[in-house]
Amino acid sequence: MLSLRFHNGLILDPRLGVLEELAIADGRILPDGARGRSVDLQGYALLPGAIDLHGDGFERHLAPRRGALRTTEEGLLALDAELAAAGITTAILAQFWSWEGGMRSPDFARELARALAATRARLRTDMQIQLRLETHMIDDFDTVEGFVAEAGIRYVVFNDHLPHQRLAEGRRPPRLTGQALKSGRNPEAHLRLMQDLHARSGEVPDRLTALAAALIARGVTLGSHDDHTAKDRAAARQMGVTIAEFPETEEAAKAARDHGDPIILGAPNVMRGASHAGNVSARTLIEAELCDALVSDYHYPSLKAAALDLAGGVTPALGPVWDKISARPAEMLGLTDRGTLQPGNRADLVVLERATGQVAASFSGGVVSFLGGGFAERLLG
Repeated sequence: MLSLRFHNGLILDPRLGVLEELAIADGRILPDGARGRSVDLQGYALLPGAIDLHGDGFERHLAPRRGALRTTEEGLLALDAELAAAGITTAILAQFWSWEGGMRSPDFARELARALAATRARLRTDMQIQLRLETHMIDDFDTVEGFVAEAGIRYVVFNDHLPHQRLAEGRRPPRLTGQALKSGRNPEAHLRLMQDLHARSGEVPDRLTALAAALIARGVTLGSHDDHTAKDRAAARQMGVTIAEFPETEEAAKAARDHGDPIILGAPNVMRGASHAGNVSARTLIEAELCDALVSDYHYPSLKAAALDLAGGVTPALGPVWDKISARPAEMLGLTDRGTLQPGNRADLVVLERATGQVAASFSGGVVSFLGGGFAERLLG
């Protein structure tokens, strides 16, 4: 592994502030800067690699077109390259376990876990799975618990995408035919499945509470997705669900903050200036200090871009914002060996051009995962 000493640039830790120099060797950050080949950072900034707690942009790599890839492993290798180019060194892949079928099906979740295990030795980015469980699939809960343990999943999020109001009114949900075709079912069979799941809504709270307790006992972190009201957040918290993913309203976000529950918002929402679904703007919540972590959601490049936009560029003022994509996410998942430039941590680093904010290099565990532009000449000598 590389033994390097970085100096003469902006070396920025989100908690410690500006550092004079940083040295790495054997995949770790060293306690002093005396060791390693010198690398001049003039014109560049060095920060901890980004930790993305929720990204589903990988779907485009694994299935860009029906039948385009023969193996899931090929898609993961392509994903690895994009993540590194976006400055992401730890990526939590948000994979569904859902009645919706297709890439959101239990079968695909199993395939992703298999492919990730088979490919891990060739990947530079640390990729892990977040399981997004549809709450009404109660007959699958025992299987899900076993799958989480077998696949080493440390983060499970509860989702409910059933169109309950439409189903309760006896109306056909919008876009039924397209969703059915994606799932491999005919529209009537898909509708019957949704109706059957909806009909068992009364069983969900007790069954979900029992599953949550079992997962927590295994050390799994739990999150709720799209809380709409303070009541939604309170119900999740009562089950031990600590993370609020993408609260849809300021009311739900405030309810999370009032009880110390971490709040995750989408970086694409920041860049758009609004939610694509018409929910509360991430910028509004950030201005109200109702955000602990930003995530890529459906677009990996947005993670770094949103941080730079909020901070006004690559300056020392970037530190508190970068905390939301490095140190704080690490804390939320108990990743104690990354997220800051503390000595002993993994050498997960990103180098940015100060003038443009473009990623010039990424290091994952001290290994170069991306290198480009003028910084390649600096590093290679």
